[in-house]
Amino acid sequence: MLTGTILASLGLHLLETAEAVTGGTAGLALLLTHASPLSLSWLFPLVNLPFFALAAWNKGWAFTLRTLLAVLAVSALAPLHAAMAPVPELDPTYGVVAGNLLAGVGLLILFRHGASLGGFNILALLLQERSGLRAGYVQMGMDLCVVLAALTVVPVQNVLLSTLGAVVLNLVLAFNHRPGRYRA
Repeated sequence: MLTGTILASLGLHLLETAEAVTGGTAGLALLLTHASPLSLSWLFPLVNLPFFALAAWNKGWAFTLRTLLAVLAVSALAPLHAAMAPVPELDPTYGVVAGNLLAGVGLLILFRHGASLGGFNILALLLQERSGLRAGYVQMGMDLCVVLAALTVVPVQNVLLSTLGAVVLNLVLAFNHRPGRYRA
């Protein structure tokens, strides 16, 4: 789980540096950093609060606690990356693609260990288990809503890059996460 949270938080650091968003509650938290004085470290757990109840009710306490730990770890690691790996002249396209690839691989690792990064991931996993819809495709639809909302606070070119990034992240999930793959 530590590997997954490090990769995901490094991906979010690249996205934040590129002034982009992504989908999910991570993207929503990044979006809110543009409209709020709060940092990603504070917004990410706050945005996820309502989804923890959904997780506890539908996925059980073990999943919920692992997910809570993952969300808190990403929130704690976010300022560490900014301090230890500042990227002052990051190419936005590289930042968006690499950031979303890292976040997607981090999510896969967390899914493998019975956790997620909260929010939309929980909802996407529930829909996958109950209806057979692939988590990546479900999440892609929800992520599109977040990226479109970014038009209100982020320049259009960054929103276009964010759209590309959200597609990249969700394709990583769609092609690599399948129900039952990780059961012995």
